[in-house]
Amino acid sequence: MTEKTRPLRDPIVAEDGSLVFRSVTTPVSFDIRGRVTIGSNKVIPVIFVPGIMGTNLRVRRDVKLPEGFPLKPGEAAWRPPNDPLQAFAESRKWKNRKPAQRQGILHPSMLEVDNTGELDVSACGLEPEVMYERGWGEIYTGVYGSLLFELQSHLEMTFRVNILKQREIRKHWLSVMECEPSRWGVRNIDAVTEAELEKYAGYQYPLYAVGYNWLQSCAVAAERLKARIAQIIEFWTKRKHACTKVILITHSMGGLVARACAKQIPDSIAGVIHGVMPANGAPVAYRRMACGTETSSPSYDLGARISSEIFADIAGQTTEETTPVMAASPGVLELLPTHLYPRPWLFARTVRTLNKKDTYQDVLGLPAGDPYDMYRDMKSWYRLIDPSLVDPAEQYKAYPGGVENMVRDAIKTAERFHKEIVSSSDEKDGKSSGASYYHPNTYAFYGSDPEHLSYSRICWRARVIPGQGGVLTAGNLSRAKILGRDPDGARNVEVEAGHRLRFEIEPQDAAGDDTVPYQSGSAPTGKVKQIFPTKGYGHQGSFEHGDMLLLTRHLIVKIVVQVFK
Repeated sequence: MTEKTRPLRDPIVAEDGSLVFRSVTTPVSFDIRGRVTIGSNKVIPVIFVPGIMGTNLRVRRDVKLPEGFPLKPGEAAWRPPNDPLQAFAESRKWKNRKPAQRQGILHPSMLEVDNTGELDVSACGLEPEVMYERGWGEIYTGVYGSLLFELQSHLEMTFRVNILKQREIRKHWLSVMECEPSRWGVRNIDAVTEAELEKYAGYQYPLYAVGYNWLQSCAVAAERLKARIAQIIEFWTKRKHACTKVILITHSMGGLVARACAKQIPDSIAGVIHGVMPANGAPVAYRRMACGTETSSPSYDLGARISSEIFADIAGQTTEETTPVMAASPGVLELLPTHLYPRPWLFARTVRTLNKKDTYQDVLGLPAGDPYDMYRDMKSWYRLIDPSLVDPAEQYKAYPGGVENMVRDAIKTAERFHKEIVSSSDEKDGKSSGASYYHPNTYAFYGSDPEHLSYSRICWRARVIPGQGGVLTAGNLSRAKILGRDPDGARNVEVEAGHRLRFEIEPQDAAGDDTVPYQSGSAPTGKVKQIFPTKGYGHQGSFEHGDMLLLTRHLIVKIVVQVFK
């Protein structure tokens, strides 16, 4: 008869490489033994890098805070809510904060990663202190918890011995092997084989999370990731385990961070899996800075509308609320459409009613050249940044050249990141080729779902009243003067004396994931080993979707068998 056992938490690895198991004393009559799983001494750490706003941030203790700073040293500044009740409370708190308070709390240089976030440990076999050591407290568990627990529970559990003493593949791996390729957006795929699982099972896969200050440049975040990778490899090496490379899994903006890191230390990385990465930026970043956070979409149902309202309360519903944070944050600016995003993507169009039918005319299409020149323009009516809204807390009064120069420096940092740091190292005439860099063993999936519309372009639309004004041209519309803004983000513009128009932004227009359009998500095509156009999820919840969790495990196996031969 098979002896009854109960699972214990995974062992803790001591500095000398020995394993420490924890249990509790039980009465003699309790005859169920504790069961522990011992991992291989060959280790491939798996590291998750979250997206923007997915890392907990706190006020630094090692800097002098400006007079009137709204938080104390060490106090939490950004702690994403993990459940609906927390989300509602957080939205009420942020809704009542003035632009100056938002600017003070989310100041890039005053914050650092906070590793003390809440953890739901009930479904996980790790000791809480190990979870914190591995960085789980740094990230948004409410969204990323599904991925952490899925991988921690399944990566190292490949085979089992059945009642007939026969080895068999566990069900959660059979589901990966038998998954229809169409669920991953492709017609065919090399399925995981039992022979590959045998090789894969020879390694241990400790799961880490590495957060970053998402208000700072992704280049700064990449340095933190690089240092953390070195620490993780050293940790296992010192404990007499063979460990030379890691696998990176990224969400959204985390993909940009990982690309910048991988370019510096490609030999320390076995492979990369990018999820819903805005590879060439996303027009929604312009929309949120110029008008405030959107709260509607043609593809939203009631639940999505409520969630978007809560998110907008937190992120800022108006440009007065978003500009003080976003305009000074290189990390946020690095999410704008890059020089590689298809141009033009910013349009101004008019609509006229003739014979009871609306007719549309695109009058202006931008950017005509380098998009960063357009971002630096703070005078035009379609400008990204209104300098009068940047510094309500008066934190940049002493900045050399003033607020506008501070903004231009932040944009310059974003431009350098796009054109140099995540570009290919190939050079022509002493200059970077400008092509995007990806680690040679990279996979990516993105949303291409018409049920989750995204902005592939930003279109300012104005209705022309019959008999009003003269002829509109690209020239006179580009020179038009902004008269004011409405609370919904619309802009009132005077083209010529007496000729006034009210421009508002059209709804989302392209298949995507609610945030990143397929045009940007698909940009790695031809530059990575394989890319998957997928459906069925929103941007934030991409790693909560069952098919994407299966795909992630499939790709981890493929990376392992390709690299560790």
